[in-house]
Amino acid sequence: MTPDLPDRLADVDGRIADAARRAGRDPRDITRIVVTKFHPTSLVEELVRLGVRDVGENRQQELSAKRAELPDAGLRWHFIGQAQANKARAVRAAASAVHSVDRERIADALDAAAPDDDTDPLDVFLQVNLTDDAGRGGVAPADLERLAEHVTGCRSLKVRGVMAVAPLDENPADAFERLAGYSRRVRSVVPDATWISAGMTADFAEAIAAGATHLRIGSAITGPRPPRG
Repeated sequence: MTPDLPDRLADVDGRIADAARRAGRDPRDITRIVVTKFHPTSLVEELVRLGVRDVGENRQQELSAKRAELPDAGLRWHFIGQAQANKARAVRAAASAVHSVDRERIADALDAAAPDDDTDPLDVFLQVNLTDDAGRGGVAPADLERLAEHVTGCRSLKVRGVMAVAPLDENPADAFERLAGYSRRVRSVVPDATWISAGMTADFAEAIAAGATHLRIGSAITGPRPPRG
Protein backbone atom coordinates (compact mmCIF):
# COMPACT_ATOMS: atom_id res chain seq x y z
CA MET A 1 0.00 0.00 0.00
CA THR A 2 1.25 3.48 -0.89
CA PRO A 3 2.41 5.22 2.31
CA ASP A 4 -0.18 7.58 3.80
CA LEU A 5 -2.82 6.82 1.13
CA PRO A 6 -5.39 5.50 3.64
CA ASP A 7 -4.76 8.47 5.92
CA ARG A 8 -5.08 11.01 3.09
CA LEU A 9 -8.33 9.43 1.91
CA ALA A 10 -9.75 9.38 5.43
CA ASP A 11 -8.69 12.99 6.02
CA VAL A 12 -10.40 14.23 2.84
CA ASP A 13 -13.55 12.25 3.59
CA GLY A 14 -13.60 13.76 7.08
CA ARG A 15 -13.24 17.26 5.65
CA ILE A 16 -16.02 16.57 3.15
CA ALA A 17 -18.31 15.41 5.95
CA ASP A 18 -17.49 18.47 8.05
CA ALA A 19 -18.16 20.83 5.13
CA ALA A 20 -21.44 19.07 4.36
CA ARG A 21 -22.63 19.35 7.96
CA ARG A 22 -21.73 23.06 8.05
CA ALA A 23 -23.86 23.50 4.94
CA GLY A 24 -26.75 21.54 6.46
CA ARG A 25 -26.29 18.70 3.99
CA ASP A 26 -25.98 14.93 4.25
CA PRO A 27 -22.44 13.82 3.32
CA ARG A 28 -23.95 10.70 1.75
CA ASP A 29 -25.46 12.91 -0.97
CA ILE A 30 -21.97 13.91 -2.16
CA THR A 31 -19.91 11.76 -4.53
CA ARG A 32 -16.15 11.98 -4.05
CA ILE A 33 -14.31 11.30 -7.33
CA VAL A 34 -10.60 10.51 -6.94
CA VAL A 35 -8.64 11.95 -9.87
CA THR A 36 -5.70 9.65 -10.63
CA LYS A 37 -4.12 11.57 -13.50
CA PHE A 38 -0.60 10.27 -14.31
CA HIS A 39 -0.71 7.80 -11.41
CA PRO A 40 -0.26 4.08 -12.21
CA THR A 41 -3.07 1.58 -12.35
CA SER A 42 -1.65 0.01 -9.20
CA LEU A 43 -2.71 3.11 -7.26
CA VAL A 44 -6.26 2.72 -8.55
CA GLU A 45 -6.21 -0.88 -7.34
CA GLU A 46 -5.17 0.34 -3.89
CA LEU A 47 -7.99 2.87 -3.90
CA VAL A 48 -10.46 0.12 -4.76
CA ARG A 49 -9.26 -1.88 -1.77
CA LEU A 50 -9.90 1.22 0.36
CA GLY A 51 -13.49 1.38 -0.85
CA VAL A 52 -13.22 3.97 -3.62
CA ARG A 53 -15.82 3.47 -6.35
CA ASP A 54 -15.55 6.69 -8.41
CA VAL A 55 -12.36 7.55 -10.29
CA GLY A 56 -11.72 10.45 -12.67
CA GLU A 57 -9.32 10.88 -15.58
CA ASN A 58 -8.46 13.95 -17.68
CA ARG A 59 -6.96 12.20 -20.71
CA GLN A 60 -8.76 9.74 -22.95
CA GLN A 61 -5.71 7.56 -23.47
CA GLU A 62 -5.19 7.15 -19.75
CA LEU A 63 -8.88 6.53 -19.12
CA SER A 64 -9.03 3.83 -21.78
CA ALA A 65 -5.83 2.14 -20.63
CA LYS A 66 -6.79 1.99 -16.96
CA ARG A 67 -10.31 0.83 -17.72
CA ALA A 68 -8.89 -1.95 -19.88
CA GLU A 69 -6.50 -3.02 -17.12
CA LEU A 70 -9.25 -3.04 -14.48
CA PRO A 71 -12.34 -4.32 -16.30
CA ASP A 72 -13.89 -5.94 -13.22
CA ALA A 73 -13.01 -3.42 -10.51
CA GLY A 74 -16.58 -2.25 -9.99
CA LEU A 75 -15.62 1.35 -10.63
CA ARG A 76 -17.51 4.27 -12.13
CA TRP A 77 -15.06 5.99 -14.48
CA HIS A 78 -15.55 9.73 -14.88
CA PHE A 79 -14.04 11.55 -17.86
CA ILE A 80 -13.37 15.09 -16.65
CA GLY A 81 -10.99 16.46 -19.30
CA GLN A 82 -11.76 18.51 -22.37
CA ALA A 83 -13.73 16.32 -24.76
CA GLN A 84 -12.77 16.07 -28.42
CA ALA A 85 -15.14 14.82 -31.08
CA ASN A 86 -12.50 12.60 -32.71
CA LYS A 87 -12.02 10.75 -29.40
CA ALA A 88 -15.70 10.41 -28.58
CA ARG A 89 -15.88 6.71 -29.45
CA ALA A 90 -12.98 5.84 -27.16
CA VAL A 91 -14.37 8.00 -24.35
CA ARG A 92 -17.82 6.47 -24.75
CA ALA A 93 -16.37 2.95 -24.54
CA ALA A 94 -14.53 3.66 -21.28
CA ALA A 95 -16.49 6.29 -19.36
CA SER A 96 -19.45 5.88 -17.04
CA ALA A 97 -19.96 9.65 -17.03
CA VAL A 98 -18.59 12.59 -19.02
CA HIS A 99 -18.29 15.93 -17.21
CA SER A 100 -17.23 18.12 -20.12
CA VAL A 101 -19.98 18.37 -22.73
CA ASP A 102 -19.77 22.01 -23.78
CA ARG A 103 -20.96 22.08 -27.38
CA GLU A 104 -23.41 20.33 -29.65
CA ARG A 105 -20.70 18.67 -31.73
CA ILE A 106 -19.33 16.81 -28.69
CA ALA A 107 -22.81 15.70 -27.66
CA ASP A 108 -23.57 14.45 -31.15
CA ALA A 109 -20.27 12.56 -31.35
CA LEU A 110 -20.83 10.85 -27.99
CA ASP A 111 -24.38 10.00 -29.00
CA ALA A 112 -23.28 8.53 -32.33
CA ALA A 113 -20.66 6.43 -30.53
CA ALA A 114 -23.25 4.48 -28.54
CA PRO A 115 -23.23 0.75 -29.35
CA ASP A 116 -26.38 -0.41 -31.11
CA ASP A 117 -27.17 -2.81 -28.27
CA ASP A 118 -26.51 -0.29 -25.47
CA THR A 119 -29.75 0.48 -23.64
CA ASP A 120 -28.15 2.47 -20.81
CA PRO A 121 -27.73 6.19 -21.55
CA LEU A 122 -24.41 7.88 -20.82
CA ASP A 123 -24.53 10.31 -17.90
CA VAL A 124 -23.27 13.74 -18.99
CA PHE A 125 -22.65 17.10 -17.34
CA LEU A 126 -22.82 20.37 -19.25
CA GLN A 127 -19.56 22.23 -18.63
CA VAL A 128 -20.05 25.96 -18.10
CA ASN A 129 -17.32 28.54 -18.65
CA LEU A 130 -17.17 30.74 -15.54
CA THR A 131 -14.61 33.13 -17.04
CA ASP A 132 -14.71 35.89 -19.63
CA ASP A 133 -12.17 33.99 -21.75
CA ALA A 134 -14.03 32.39 -24.64
CA GLY A 135 -11.03 30.13 -25.24
CA ARG A 136 -11.52 28.31 -21.95
CA GLY A 137 -13.48 25.08 -21.86
CA GLY A 138 -17.20 25.33 -21.23
CA VAL A 139 -20.32 26.65 -22.86
CA ALA A 140 -20.99 30.37 -22.52
CA PRO A 141 -23.77 30.92 -19.96
CA ALA A 142 -25.90 32.65 -22.59
CA ASP A 143 -25.97 29.42 -24.61
CA LEU A 144 -26.59 27.04 -21.72
CA GLU A 145 -30.31 26.40 -22.16
CA ARG A 146 -29.90 25.88 -25.88
CA LEU A 147 -27.20 23.29 -25.28
CA ALA A 148 -29.34 21.56 -22.65
CA GLU A 149 -32.23 21.33 -25.09
CA HIS A 150 -29.96 19.88 -27.77
CA VAL A 151 -28.42 17.25 -25.52
CA THR A 152 -31.81 16.11 -24.24
CA GLY A 153 -32.58 15.26 -27.86
CA CYS A 154 -29.61 12.86 -28.05
CA ARG A 155 -31.16 9.43 -27.63
CA SER A 156 -28.25 7.82 -25.75
CA LEU A 157 -27.24 10.70 -23.45
CA LYS A 158 -28.77 11.73 -20.14
CA VAL A 159 -28.19 15.27 -18.90
CA ARG A 160 -27.41 14.95 -15.21
CA GLY A 161 -26.39 18.50 -14.41
CA VAL A 162 -23.61 21.06 -14.77
CA MET A 163 -19.86 21.16 -14.23
CA ALA A 164 -17.36 23.99 -13.90
CA VAL A 165 -13.88 24.92 -12.70
CA ALA A 166 -13.58 27.99 -10.48
CA PRO A 167 -11.41 30.73 -12.05
CA LEU A 168 -8.04 31.23 -10.37
CA ASP A 169 -8.57 34.98 -10.02
CA GLU A 170 -11.94 34.80 -8.28
CA ASN A 171 -13.20 33.79 -4.87
CA PRO A 172 -14.36 30.20 -5.48
CA ALA A 173 -17.43 30.69 -3.29
CA ASP A 174 -18.64 33.42 -5.65
CA ALA A 175 -17.91 31.32 -8.73
CA PHE A 176 -19.75 28.29 -7.36
CA GLU A 177 -22.71 30.42 -6.37
CA ARG A 178 -23.02 31.46 -10.02
CA LEU A 179 -22.77 27.81 -11.03
CA ALA A 180 -25.65 27.00 -8.68
CA GLY A 181 -27.69 29.58 -10.56
CA TYR A 182 -26.77 27.97 -13.88
CA SER A 183 -27.85 24.63 -12.43
CA ARG A 184 -31.28 26.09 -11.75
CA ARG A 185 -31.44 27.31 -15.34
CA VAL A 186 -30.65 23.85 -16.69
CA ARG A 187 -33.34 22.36 -14.45
CA SER A 188 -35.85 24.64 -16.15
CA VAL A 189 -35.13 22.57 -19.27
CA VAL A 190 -34.30 19.21 -17.66
CA PRO A 191 -36.04 19.09 -14.26
CA ASP A 192 -34.12 16.07 -12.94
CA ALA A 193 -30.65 17.40 -13.89
CA THR A 194 -29.76 18.01 -10.25
CA TRP A 195 -26.07 17.09 -10.22
CA ILE A 196 -23.35 19.73 -9.85
CA SER A 197 -19.73 18.73 -10.51
CA ALA A 198 -17.56 21.33 -8.80
CA GLY A 199 -14.75 21.56 -6.31
CA MET A 200 -11.22 20.24 -6.34
CA THR A 201 -8.49 19.84 -3.73
CA ALA A 202 -8.23 23.56 -2.91
CA ASP A 203 -11.89 24.58 -3.01
CA PHE A 204 -14.18 21.62 -2.40
CA ALA A 205 -15.54 23.06 0.87
CA GLU A 206 -16.80 26.15 -0.99
CA ALA A 207 -18.29 23.90 -3.67
CA ILE A 208 -20.16 21.86 -1.07
CA ALA A 209 -21.56 25.05 0.47
CA ALA A 210 -22.90 26.02 -2.97
CA GLY A 211 -24.59 22.65 -3.54
CA ALA A 212 -21.99 20.53 -5.35
CA THR A 213 -22.95 16.86 -5.58
CA HIS A 214 -19.74 15.60 -7.22
CA LEU A 215 -16.22 16.62 -6.14
CA ARG A 216 -13.11 16.02 -8.28
CA ILE A 217 -10.22 15.59 -5.85
CA GLY A 218 -6.71 14.55 -6.85
CA SER A 219 -3.49 15.35 -5.02
CA ALA A 220 -5.04 15.71 -1.56
CA ILE A 221 -5.74 11.98 -1.79
CA THR A 222 -3.24 10.58 -4.28
CA GLY A 223 -0.25 12.73 -3.33
CA PRO A 224 1.90 14.61 -5.86
CA ARG A 225 1.55 13.50 -9.44
CA PRO A 226 4.47 11.43 -10.68
CA PRO A 227 6.52 12.92 -13.56
CA ARG A 228 5.29 12.01 -16.99
CA GLY A 229 7.46 9.47 -18.70
